[in-house]
Amino acid sequence: MDQELVSCTPVFWLDRQPYEPVWRAMQRATAERGPDTLDRLWCLEHEPVYTLGLAGRPEHLLPQGRATGIPLVHIDRGGQITYHGPGQLVVYFLLDLRRRRSSVRALVHHIEQSVIDLLASCGLQGERREGAPGVYLAGAKIAALGLRVKNGCTYHGLSLNVDLDLSPFAGINPCGHAGLATTRLRDHGLDWSVRETAERLLDPLQTWLGPLAWSETPDPWAPPSP
Repeated sequence: MDQELVSCTPVFWLDRQPYEPVWRAMQRATAERGPDTLDRLWCLEHEPVYTLGLAGRPEHLLPQGRATGIPLVHIDRGGQITYHGPGQLVVYFLLDLRRRRSSVRALVHHIEQSVIDLLASCGLQGERREGAPGVYLAGAKIAALGLRVKNGCTYHGLSLNVDLDLSPFAGINPCGHAGLATTRLRDHGLDWSVRETAERLLDPLQTWLGPLAWSETPDPWAPPSP
């Protein structure tokens, strides 16, 4: 069915997942989708993992990061190195840009703006930085972005720090920037769960994605929730 004839883009909650099965599922969903396949969003948390993008430099994983025992996965998104772990909201955008008549640049802008709008609704001033995609709050990075486009369709997406342990970021140069400070919603008085944060983020996302709705049935492409 044509996406334009569907009232809502489905959103799936995948709970907490190891990284690699979700990454492989995104690749498979993107490879197998057709011109009429519905777009979808996957919202979840990951088990602790460092991920290094296509242009990533291995030296951005510092000795103290190697000593943590947190696995490093070389992946196919843009960008350098980042950390995912429990307490961080991850949103994967499986979208057909051609059908939406959009571009990667516009998508990045809209995702960033959605986070900025979410923060603004709580009286917090998020901002962008030229040449460093993501959202920053009080000089520290609170959200990171990394995307891959294949045959006009996107996967990978956004990570937003909610109440995770930030110490693993000290083991890397986050997003390739030495000494880059990171922060989380909890540090700014927002005591939200990851699922609640996802629910709140849907409102600003809808201003450009159109209506979104939580799916009551599992996505056959996604790994099952534990």
